[in-house]
Amino acid sequence: MGGADSTDRSGEHRAYIGSFTSGGGRGVTIATVDPKTGALTPLSVATAEDPSYLALARDTGVLYAVSETERGEVTAFRPTAGGLAPLGTPVRVGGSGPTHVSIAGRRLFTANYTSGSVSSIALAADGSPAGPARVLPHRGSGPDTARQAGPHAHQVLPDPAGRWVLGVDLGTDSVRVCVPDVDTGGLRVHSETPLRAGTGPRHLVFHPEGGTVYVLHELEPQVTVCRWNGASGHLEPVHEVPVAPSGGSGAARAYPSAIVASPDGRFLWAAVRGADVIVTLSLADGPERPRPAGAVDCGGAWPRDLAVNAAGSRLYAANEHSGDVTWFDVDPLTGRPRRAGSLPVPAATCVVLDA
Repeated sequence: MGGADSTDRSGEHRAYIGSFTSGGGRGVTIATVDPKTGALTPLSVATAEDPSYLALARDTGVLYAVSETERGEVTAFRPTAGGLAPLGTPVRVGGSGPTHVSIAGRRLFTANYTSGSVSSIALAADGSPAGPARVLPHRGSGPDTARQAGPHAHQVLPDPAGRWVLGVDLGTDSVRVCVPDVDTGGLRVHSETPLRAGTGPRHLVFHPEGGTVYVLHELEPQVTVCRWNGASGHLEPVHEVPVAPSGGSGAARAYPSAIVASPDGRFLWAAVRGADVIVTLSLADGPERPRPAGAVDCGGAWPRDLAVNAAGSRLYAANEHSGDVTWFDVDPLTGRPRRAGSLPVPAATCVVLDA
């Protein structure tokens, strides 16, 4: 973890865990990470309302928590020896129900699910959000009238080079590639990639090599593999890969939630709610040819988020309904996770690791 305070921690690594306060959670739980076993030990708690997602600035160590509320705010925290301290006051994101936050350079981005928009917020020299938010509304809808009556931005993520910003919209079945406007500080749409209607794209992840993108869909248990052209800022769908069986009569519907890639580019892992499993996809045949390589129980219920450590040796699942974060040792040959332990965290929403 970067920042001046890191020397006070003597090389200690941490996990930051969001939880819905409206569901009995405590906000942001700070836990230490055992370097040998990956086990989490709670250290302290930082106050934030319904932090649905967290993002860590690697250069400063500042943590950002976005509140999935009608008001829609982002709160910044600076690292301390005992946990986190508020950095400034919460800033409005200009949209409602934000579900994702990310950082590129001196700007912070949020995906506002309820209002169907993405926001860009300037960061001050100390890392605090400076506001006001510059908001880009999305337009469109999808065939699922219950979930896709209008746009629902679910994730906004810079590309590896930090030149483009990709907005994943569950309501419009598309990914918008945006470019920061140097004059206004906001985002403008550069291109839009339509995906199969009714699939409800939720999250994406880049392959470590940078040329392939995997889009995970919430309304159908599948991943769309895309080619990414970082020079032109265009995303090209190639094919789809299932991440969970559809199931027969009486089977729980599968709602995929999060996807991560191993740092060495050999595996993908997808969390699937309803089925409550973590699916492993092998990339042994190449980045564009993921193939299912088994599924394991998530260790709880309703896995909302996944995180992988920098070594690719451990995986962490935030299980919202069972109220825990479960960690897994990853088999280096098969990529298969094996449950190793669990920490109770009521209404867990996400996990961010500092290493």
